[in-house]
Amino acid sequence: MQKTVFFAFRDNPLCFIHVLLNALDMAKRGLEGKIVLEGEAVTLVPVMADPAHFLHALYSKAKEQGLIVGACKACSAKLKVTEAITSENIPLIGEMAGHPAMADFIEQGYTILTF
Repeated sequence: MQKTVFFAFRDNPLCFIHVLLNALDMAKRGLEGKIVLEGEAVTLVPVMADPAHFLHALYSKAKEQGLIVGACKACSAKLKVTEAITSENIPLIGEMAGHPAMADFIEQGYTILTF
């Protein structure tokens, strides 16, 4: 099975919608598409958690399907969204000086796409 992980760095909802849509589409097709929130993208979590936000339904679906691997521990702390992320039950990850290591995913056979 082809495995892809989307590393999302930008805090732009119009960019992140493509991460969600593609991860969900891959899952529907039987492919593995995972999401890692990095950089400013971690600030999208409390925004998308709001049921009134236009990404809420896609975000919730991706969470329910286990597509969100985690959010950067260092960036979440720096941008003061750690509590919001943990309250959404998204793991804080960061085995490389507090940041998720892309090498870990490469070693597991993932292709990495950055947004």
